[in-house]
Amino acid sequence: MKLTILGGGGFRVPLVYGALLGDHAEGRVSRVTLYDTDADRLTAVARVLAEQAAGIDDAPVVVATGDLDEALRGADFVFSAIRVGGLEGRAADERVALDEGVLGQETVGAGGIAYGLRTVPVATDLARRIARLAPDAWVINFTNPAGLVTEAMARYLGDRVIGICDSPVGLGRRIARVLGADPDRARIDYVGLNHLGWVRGLWVEGRDELPRLLADPALLGSFEEGRLFGSEWLRSLGAIPNEYLHYYYFNREAVRAYQDAEQTRGAFLREQQEGFYARMKDPAAPPLATWDRTRAEREATYMAENRDVAGAGEREESDLESGGYEQVALALMRAVARNERTSLILDVRNRGTLPELDADAVVEVPCLVDANGAHPVAADPLPYHAVGLVTAVKAVERAVLEAAESGSRAAAVRAFALHPLVDSVSVARRLVEGYTRVHPGLAYLGRS
Repeated sequence: MKLTILGGGGFRVPLVYGALLGDHAEGRVSRVTLYDTDADRLTAVARVLAEQAAGIDDAPVVVATGDLDEALRGADFVFSAIRVGGLEGRAADERVALDEGVLGQETVGAGGIAYGLRTVPVATDLARRIARLAPDAWVINFTNPAGLVTEAMARYLGDRVIGICDSPVGLGRRIARVLGADPDRARIDYVGLNHLGWVRGLWVEGRDELPRLLADPALLGSFEEGRLFGSEWLRSLGAIPNEYLHYYYFNREAVRAYQDAEQTRGAFLREQQEGFYARMKDPAAPPLATWDRTRAEREATYMAENRDVAGAGEREESDLESGGYEQVALALMRAVARNERTSLILDVRNRGTLPELDADAVVEVPCLVDANGAHPVAADPLPYHAVGLVTAVKAVERAVLEAAESGSRAAAVRAFALHPLVDSVSVARRLVEGYTRVHPGLAYLGRS
């Protein structure tokens, strides 16, 4: 099988290739095509992958190219992992928002909207080209904001595009371990949108073990989300939120912490990755060791400001394990290509799963996956506190899609103004002005 990675010079590509190296079954990926517009980044990542593959006889062949059509032709699977505007764009998103006193995180609040406005036009162009050049390919979307981008691409690719995120899986695995259960045998009742979801139950051998966790303050305080949100708040919700909900539940504190920080997360990652790619230009630099050191620092500093706000301290070794988005992607490919039926939490079209949303709204829910794709599992209705956030954020996403499709500046203003973390038409207008000033790619937004 041929796998094409759009954004093939991205820093996390070695995670995907490492997962492929562990797959030796018949029908595995035998060719990986890396596509990127930055030749230096492609070269750097290809060096890391070459060292990963050293001594492995059946390692997938790696081809790097700057020709998009060449990359897409003949692909069985396409991973979309692009970053429109690069980390420079992310840093600008954060700064413009913080200057207005609102959150600039890349998928949440004003920053997520700005990133979506930049990314959706590019993602839809890619979707059209994939539909033309590789109509039988399955597209797995890593590109943030993952739910929004998946919904945009689904308008052209239908159910052949599936979004993935490692946050729900990582959360479920942490909860299972705390309860003494095998994470691979637990069934997670998770529901929401990308970066806006809740674990409502964790079933082991037919029994929901989540009430036992919520009733035990010591257990609740023993893992990352328990320390981040506090056991009292989790018991009040009766659920365990995705870590990104900290930006909603503790918004004022998070904004203040990010305003007081020496640099934003985007600025930190920009400097860190610039250093990595610069070092990789030295032929003597050990590729895999250089990449691994950079990755470890990146993971250890993840959401550091939020942990400071909560007094959660440094991340523990067990918390550094994410859900492994590369493992989610590999399991998804196996299920589709080999009909190895499995259950995964994915971003897919709603199809009636959540009655509060229409059929085409992309949601993040458990799915049964087989050769025919991902099928969302029926879910209980959302509690009222979740209905408000989910429907409000979906309305924001729809306004972003409208703005990207029509070039309507009014729709862009509406997207910002309706977001719970902006909640001001005046601020929304200033945000649109600020973002169009710093991002030439937003010139498509008109004056009306």
